[in-house]
Amino acid sequence: MNKVEPGKTKIGWIGTGVMGRWMCQHAMTKGYAATVYNRSKDKAQPLIDAGAMFAATPKEVAAQSDIVFAIVGFPKDVREVFLGTDGALAGSKPGTVLVDMTTSEPALARDIYAAAKTKGVHAVDAPVSGGDVGAKNAALSIMIGGDKEVIDAISPLFETMGKTIVHQGPAGAGQHTKMVNQILISGNMIALCEALLYGHKAGLSMETVMKSVSVGAAGSKALEVLGPRILKGDFEPGFYVEHFIKDMGIALAEAERMGIALPGLGLVKQLYESVRALGYGRKGTQALYLALEAMSGIKR
Repeated sequence: MNKVEPGKTKIGWIGTGVMGRWMCQHAMTKGYAATVYNRSKDKAQPLIDAGAMFAATPKEVAAQSDIVFAIVGFPKDVREVFLGTDGALAGSKPGTVLVDMTTSEPALARDIYAAAKTKGVHAVDAPVSGGDVGAKNAALSIMIGGDKEVIDAISPLFETMGKTIVHQGPAGAGQHTKMVNQILISGNMIALCEALLYGHKAGLSMETVMKSVSVGAAGSKALEVLGPRILKGDFEPGFYVEHFIKDMGIALAEAERMGIALPGLGLVKQLYESVRALGYGRKGTQALYLALEAMSGIKR
């Protein structure tokens, strides 16, 4: 398979939300012509303004593209945009590469790979970590499952979006790696929010506290990026609560299938369910702090 080239390889992009918009834009900036699709056309407008063509369906995106990327919400959305009647596979010619960058189910990644193969189409699962900041700064970690020769051929496109690009294994391996990532984040988020709530209730200057705790073993990317947002009362999404709940559900289902116990993950998922019940499902993951405040009887 030939390596992708700016000015020659045409890309498609499905899902132009808080992350997809930036990821596609970075590829366009490097010289890749793009055709885009989003259910709400207004969210694709910045890319259209930058020169992207808008298509009415994922099928139409694929018909205009050599490589089709998608980053959407839930596994049902992934199945629809790739395997539906108007999905990308239906519009793909042999040799097209389908790349799912959504965090989704490992089994679905394998289904897409198998369905694509019957049409001479390649499929890759490549979920990402880094949130809106990583997407905007082209600094994402990209975890990839699929065939090595295909991944090598499209790697220059991944390099426009991310800094850590690792082939993890066959189809589905990228999604399994992302589950490891999300399990790690889940425990970190409860620690982050409980620690900041404790410090606030103790009457400390949390900006001063952060100078001490952020540099040692307690430091983390979550503390660095989300800690200041919590202190400012900024709960807008870099990554949606409802999507994090979806990810934890996938990980717990996979854990059950493998016969392993993940009690910590189960607890954090229940706490995030309380965040959603309070009406914060479309806020960022740092909104866990609001649920802990509510449980503690602290009013904003």
